[in-house]
Amino acid sequence: MAVVQGDERDKVAAAASGRRSRGHPLLRGWRRDRYTHGMHPAQMEALRAMCGALIPSLPAEVEGHGRGDPPGGKDLERFYNASAADSIIPDEVTRPSSVAELMVTRCIREAVVLAWVVLWVLSTRVGTLLLCGRLCVSGEFPYVRKFSDMPLAQREAALQRWNKVRWLFPLRIAFAIVKILCHYVFYAMVNENSENPYWKAIGYNVEEPAREERKEATPSPPRSRPLDVGVVETRLLNDNALLRSLVGRGVTVKPSDDACHTVQCDAVIVGSGCGGGVAAAVLASAGYKVVVVEKGDYFTAEDYSSIEGPSMERLFERGGIFCTSNVTTMIFTGATVGGGSAVNWSACIRTPETVTREWAREHGLPVFGSQGYAEAMDTVCARLGLTDRCREEGFQNKVVRRGCEALGLKADAVPRNSSEGHFCGSCNFGCPTGDKRGTDTTWLVDAVSRGAVILTGCKAERFLFETNTNRTKKCVGLLATCSGDGGITKKLIRIEAKVSIAACGALMTPPLLRNSGLNNRHIGRNLHLHPVSMAWGYFPPENKLITGKCYEGGIITSMHRVTDRTIVETPALGPGAFAAMVPWESGRDMKERMRRYARTAHAFALVRDRGDGFVDGEGRVRFTPSREDVEELRHGLRQVLRILVAAGAAEVGTHRSDGLRLRLPPRFKKIAIAIKTLLDVSTMSVADLTGRLKEAEEAFEEPPASLQHEGKLYLLEEEWNSWRKNAAGAAEGAGMGADVAVHQVGHRLQTDPPAMNASAVARWVTGPESVGRSPRRSRLTLCKIKRRPRSGS
Repeated sequence: MAVVQGDERDKVAAAASGRRSRGHPLLRGWRRDRYTHGMHPAQMEALRAMCGALIPSLPAEVEGHGRGDPPGGKDLERFYNASAADSIIPDEVTRPSSVAELMVTRCIREAVVLAWVVLWVLSTRVGTLLLCGRLCVSGEFPYVRKFSDMPLAQREAALQRWNKVRWLFPLRIAFAIVKILCHYVFYAMVNENSENPYWKAIGYNVEEPAREERKEATPSPPRSRPLDVGVVETRLLNDNALLRSLVGRGVTVKPSDDACHTVQCDAVIVGSGCGGGVAAAVLASAGYKVVVVEKGDYFTAEDYSSIEGPSMERLFERGGIFCTSNVTTMIFTGATVGGGSAVNWSACIRTPETVTREWAREHGLPVFGSQGYAEAMDTVCARLGLTDRCREEGFQNKVVRRGCEALGLKADAVPRNSSEGHFCGSCNFGCPTGDKRGTDTTWLVDAVSRGAVILTGCKAERFLFETNTNRTKKCVGLLATCSGDGGITKKLIRIEAKVSIAACGALMTPPLLRNSGLNNRHIGRNLHLHPVSMAWGYFPPENKLITGKCYEGGIITSMHRVTDRTIVETPALGPGAFAAMVPWESGRDMKERMRRYARTAHAFALVRDRGDGFVDGEGRVRFTPSREDVEELRHGLRQVLRILVAAGAAEVGTHRSDGLRLRLPPRFKKIAIAIKTLLDVSTMSVADLTGRLKEAEEAFEEPPASLQHEGKLYLLEEEWNSWRKNAAGAAEGAGMGADVAVHQVGHRLQTDPPAMNASAVARWVTGPESVGRSPRRSRLTLCKIKRRPRSGS
């Protein structure tokens, strides 16, 4: 997906248009005048029909649905009337061509071929009959409709069938790909004013950070950027300007008659993230001439727009659409100056001593257990300015902290590389306040101040080797390609160096080494991704105990440690990512879910995985969690759900594909619920589950205030019974005699393990011992409180 191209930096202010005037043009707009997906018009008609069924045009509902939804209005009416199949919306905000372009340019080859074939099949009557069955049959000639000719209701029913089909897994994968990309494009793309017409209806807006405005009589020259003395932006230069920039920054340029420019230095580093930035600063401070090669662009705090679509496209690898080969795990990795440190969520947790000792003892790496490593960690933390203090927490972290306090669990403060007053919820798109300290504002600044040079828009192709007299190979430099669209005719740059360092991350380093001719069988193995499973809870606006919106405030300021290998944290989800991950049940249900976006809190269980993944090539990653990881994720997700319920959520659920959720009736939440285990209710429909809960609610009365003794909500049967026994005498003396009975509700477990991606299943299970065994009975324990006799009765 291409974006609006910008000119030189001194023209940025004049190029800005519309109400939003700040931010780099590359991070403000997301358009394409020409598409290269190559799909046939018949395939595009089928894709358009799928998009129109996923996000259909519906009549607006003025009144809410009893969940605290916002009132109706023009914005809401526009939102409900909009369809992803529309092609007349200005600036092609929702045109299916954008979905096709992302599919072809971002997804793995197998997924592209699969979707391509499915769309071809749906473009024919016979193929539609094969995949849709009786839904495409009509009473008029030719009696069988193509998918694009089917009525909306039948198309939606077909998609619902594909979403649940198990016997034809490829069809389900094709549905998931189109669903994810369609919703991402619909909610993340913006017009020329950097706005999406549906954000107001879902309660979302992008706020510019407050900055001091300078009033000057005459225009001031452009502000210098922290890395200006050392950065060379190849995207904006021609051949002569490139060579002059390199020479002006102290880099030796050798005459060359071939198709590449040749430069010399002491050390060349591929990647400018956490590893490359620190290495560049250390080597430059030792007096070496360092050249850092970065394929991304250089942006500063003034450039960041916090707009999801264009920011994901320019700041993340593969535009943020990077998944494993089995399409079960989404991966986010930075692709800009500063690497992951420029787009991380500000959380900077020191490596626990138990982990460093494990590395040193079990993996034969004594350096991690040395005093020198501990001192290096202290130095890094000091340079990043880490603090675990937070002046004000955001909505999602308030939910986690409140839920933990209600359950009597410990909620730890998370160290961040920002000040204690940092209240930015868009640091994952680059921190627009400039308060977050990544390598682009710390270590790389140190490096360029000591003579280092950073080449941006320059992609490393392979390391260069020469054979010694004893037939061993020695690395002598790097061959890189200028990927910009400027005036450079010699795209290749040969960088000759005494030392070459690959610091482009666990996903990009193995392909670079293989492209360089290295054949070690361990390259690309032993990949660990720390998989997560998410749960969500909806908090109606009427809930005044927890204020704010899900996209406001620090992204991670609180966490709960479940086990030594599992923690609970909160994510950053823009509208596009939120819509892509939320399960789809129907077009109306999806729009209702999106209306509640601002007050839906997400939390995830993150596991330090034991399983190994593989990097097979650039953009190709295989990863399957081990059985132990599955157990850890299930246990962690169960704790996440307990936290959300205890915090006061009106509705909770996970990202399982069938959309199963648990709606808690208002009075039911006030009952002392002994959630000893949050159950797997996969064999029970939502209606049946809600009916059971309603029956249970009607059998109970509101508990006495003692159930929240000393500010603690007793959700565990053992805790409540223990306190009740200790307080029995006082309760009787006060006339509060409560007869507590235990009621059991049994549900049968489904034993197939969940996939490890954010959009897949992670369920309410009775415990790790149930995995791999036959289904067994479980129970949900409820505390029944008798009604106290009224006076005179």
